[in-house]
Amino acid sequence: MSSGVGPTCNDISLPREEEYEHKESYDPSLKSVQKPTSASTTPPKKASFLTFRQLNALAIIIVFSASGMVSLEDFAFLFFSLVYIYFLSKVAFPPLHPEAKEPPIFNPQSKLLRLHMFIGATIGFFLPIAYIFQGILEGDKEGIKAAAPHVFLLASQVFMDGVALSYRFSTPIQVLVPLFYNSRRLLTLMDWLMAEIAKVDEEHSGSIRRLYIGRGLALANMAFWSFNLFGFILPVYLPKAFRMYYSEYKVKD
Repeated sequence: MSSGVGPTCNDISLPREEEYEHKESYDPSLKSVQKPTSASTTPPKKASFLTFRQLNALAIIIVFSASGMVSLEDFAFLFFSLVYIYFLSKVAFPPLHPEAKEPPIFNPQSKLLRLHMFIGATIGFFLPIAYIFQGILEGDKEGIKAAAPHVFLLASQVFMDGVALSYRFSTPIQVLVPLFYNSRRLLTLMDWLMAEIAKVDEEHSGSIRRLYIGRGLALANMAFWSFNLFGFILPVYLPKAFRMYYSEYKVKD
C-alpha cells in the first residue's frame, strides 16, 4: 500500500513517472548512454506534494475529523507521526541522496505486488467506506463509530506516504510509516471486531445482513493487515530496506 493499500494506499508502490526517475538516477547503464548536458546537471525537481491520491486521502481525513467520527487519540497519532518521522530523518536515518529519490525496494510492475495492493485497497478502503455510508442509511451508529478509525488511519497512512516520498525521506523512513500505521490500525480493527460481535442484541444495529457483513469485513481486515505486518513488513520489507540503506551508506563513506 504506499504500501498501505495499493493504488489508494500502498506501502511500497510508486507512480510510473517516479519509477522512471529512479532508473535514471541509479542505473549506470542509463547514464552511460547519455552525454552530460546542462539539463542533466540540473538537480531534479521535487515531486508534487499533493498528488491525486494524497488529495483523496486528505479529503477523507478532513471529512472524518469534521464529522466527529474520529477520536482525539487517532488525530493526535497523525500529528505525532508527522513530527516523529521528521525527527528520525534528522537524527537516525538522514537521506543519502538529498537531491534524488531513493531507489524502489521492489519492482512496482510485479503482478504479485499489484494483486496485494488491489486486495488491500478493496478490503481496507473501499468496502469499509461503503459500509459506513450504508450504516448512515440504516442508523447503525455503533458500526460507523467502530469502522471509522480504521479508514481514518489508513487515509492518514496514504497521506504520510506521500509526505515521505515527496520530501525524499530515506528508505527506512518510508518503511517506518506503514509500520507505524499498520501496528496502530490492528488495535482499531480489534475494537471494530469486538463492537460487531457485541451488537447481537442491540437495537439500532442495522439489519441482520449488515451485522454479518460488518463482522466479515472486520475479520477480513484483521487477517489481511495482520499478515501484512507480521508476514511481510517485519520479516521482508523492513530488513530489505535497511540492508539497502546501509549498503549505500558504506559505499558513500
